[in-house]
Amino acid sequence: MKKTKVILSVGLSLSLMLGAAPTFAAPLATASATQIAQQQLPLLDQGKWAEKTHDAVQKMIDQYGVKSPNYKADKKPYAVFDWDNTSIMHDTQEALLIYQINHLTFKLTPEEFAKVLVMNVPKGPFADQYKTVDGKAITMENVSADIISDYKFLYENYKGFKGKKSLEEVTKTDQFNDFRAKMYFLYDAINGSHGSDVGYPWVLYFLTNMSVDEIQTLAETSNDYGLGDAIRKINYTSPKTLSGKAGVISVTYTSGLRLAPEVANMMNTFRSNGIDVYVVSASMEEVVEVFASNPKYGYNIPKENVIGMQLEKDAKGVVQPVYKKDWFKTVYGGKTEVIKAELVKKHGGNGPLFVAGDSNGDYEMMTQFPDTKLALILNRLKDGTIGQASKLAVEDMKKQDPKFVLQGRDENTGMWIPTESTIKVGSTKAELLPSK
Repeated sequence: MKKTKVILSVGLSLSLMLGAAPTFAAPLATASATQIAQQQLPLLDQGKWAEKTHDAVQKMIDQYGVKSPNYKADKKPYAVFDWDNTSIMHDTQEALLIYQINHLTFKLTPEEFAKVLVMNVPKGPFADQYKTVDGKAITMENVSADIISDYKFLYENYKGFKGKKSLEEVTKTDQFNDFRAKMYFLYDAINGSHGSDVGYPWVLYFLTNMSVDEIQTLAETSNDYGLGDAIRKINYTSPKTLSGKAGVISVTYTSGLRLAPEVANMMNTFRSNGIDVYVVSASMEEVVEVFASNPKYGYNIPKENVIGMQLEKDAKGVVQPVYKKDWFKTVYGGKTEVIKAELVKKHGGNGPLFVAGDSNGDYEMMTQFPDTKLALILNRLKDGTIGQASKLAVEDMKKQDPKFVLQGRDENTGMWIPTESTIKVGSTKAELLPSK
């Protein structure tokens, strides 16, 4: 209960601080109502922005929002935000899977779970970095066999399924500890070995047999749990007593979720200045809707403005373990394609004015629209294409009109810091670009 009260208080504070539009005074005889309204339009709060980055965003608002003499209400400019690790700290879909694993919130029989676990994942060994604690290769066949065996035990013994043991009792068993370590490992190994085309849809399939309402209730519970959890690195090692076919596996992940008040304020400031706001995420659309639209989190995005991954549903609206036919995989070039299909036509043929992201999966939507005047990179000290864009942002720090801007964060707290540099978890040193 204490965690919930804290989170609700934070969310309420954000909503009060960020979500309310200003009350305009009555028009004076010497000025039009429009002029008065424009004079009172909210500015972007300074918060913990890097100064130059803040100023670039505010300048863009002034130049292209309702203050602009060229503003056209029938062709409103718009901004597109990535969600995970951009609009929040960490990943809401990953946090949901971890919550499902830790609390055994699946609606799958052992037979259904076995099918979902291996769905569309190539057989054979994972990439070289994914090995047992004694350095042996791990195959999909072996680790999935161990996990399926563990799940059968949990299904027969946990009272949330078919058994009689409480969650507290069942999580003390070797089978649960083996299940948790190997499931965490599998999530990491699939994405690291086979990429987002396989890994991103795979994580969604564990929501099979749930309705949208059930998924969103579970997502809200997971969000609140993550917001109340400490940011820390956690290691799990599977028990030697259940080495199974795969062997003993060790895995580490970073816990916790955090809101980004500066992003929430930016979104609300955009809207107040006549700039529409959308989210395009590689997480499940219905999962992101919870975080983005629930007023207690402060972002105030209409559900219809959230775009993400989608699964098929049956006639009763129950989610099926099949990616939605003809729908975009909203990562990398898929983000660009869905923006073209869903937003460009809606906005008079124009691409986004502004794009915010943090990863290689966001690079295409940041760079492939001529109408984009500014791209904000949440600096995670990444290599790849987003690393190249980050280098351009560093060069642009000297310019009056940058194309790319960087914003830093302290990953130990999840909070922004007023610099373009970022402090990684476990470090106290702020870095502008990744160390070689």
